Amino acid sequence: MTVKMGTENKDAVKMNQLSGLLQDALIATDHVHQCAIIRREDGSIRASSLGFNVYPDQVKVFLDAFRNPRQTREEGIYYDDKNYKCVRADADSIYAKCDKSGLVLVKTATMLVFATYKENMFPSVCVEAVEKLADYFKDKGA
Repeated sequence: MTVKMGTENKDAVKMNQLSGLLQDALIATDHVHQCAIIRREDGSIRASSLGFNVYPDQVKVFLDAFRNPRQTREEGIYYDDKNYKCVRADADSIYAKCDKSGLVLVKTATMLVFATYKENMFPSVCVEAVEKLADYFKDKGA
């Protein structure tokens, strides 16, 4: 017996797999507070950590930050009602901090991996975890 899944079911399975990846690769480090995988083409959220919402206007800010890394380095990036000072901005990665919290954005061919860290978390562990997950997607051509 062959079971065929509709597009919606395949998308749900894919989203669950991506959510599992976020949990295993990022949240499990205990140095990632919130995270999401965003499809660059249309800005849709493919997966996110439990209870975390990234809104379309914020996705646009993230995507625009990669289009002009020089401006991002100079002006920082606005997220969650705060201006984050840019620590790094290049073609593939953006790191920014605000007080004792920060955010990490890494771009792949088709996705954007986004994560935040907060006080008592090590930024270096968050960065390493996000970069490794992005490398995994890059190796898969995603």
